[in-house]
Amino acid sequence: MSLRIAPPSSHPTSITNLSASSSSDPTTKGAPSTPGIHDTLRSSLSSTTATQTAPASSHPLEARLAAWQSTQDEFKMTALRRNFGIGEPVRRGMELKIVREGEWTPMASGGSAGVSGDILTGRDTEVTWEDVFKGDDTRVSADFHAEMERKLKMDW
Repeated sequence: MSLRIAPPSSHPTSITNLSASSSSDPTTKGAPSTPGIHDTLRSSLSSTTATQTAPASSHPLEARLAAWQSTQDEFKMTALRRNFGIGEPVRRGMELKIVREGEWTPMASGGSAGVSGDILTGRDTEVTWEDVFKGDDTRVSADFHAEMERKLKMDW
């Protein structure tokens, strides 16, 4: 529970190919002169390092920006808890949960914009990429009556 303003860096600062992850088997190590490349002369032709996981992000800033909003929310709740006690963050969390679960607008009317949730989180004055480009431009718009029947579980 820290007052962190920016998210922690989860990007690795250095990578080595000389240390094996869990064993000292030389076939799991890479070539000493070229990091990340399978050393065929020291091991067999089958690549044992081909199953390595890809990095979480191509750039360290991208990973930190992805966690920016959650870090800001945690900071805000920590500050509220320190100023007003545990009741204030719990109350705000319950209100936000109720609003997110109860808010529903038919897609024929434009869908759920999440306006109440934005007001409670303080993001009602922001216009983000997701507000403008929702990604449903190519989707066929649903019939209002069919959507209401599905919502009310009348689609037998």
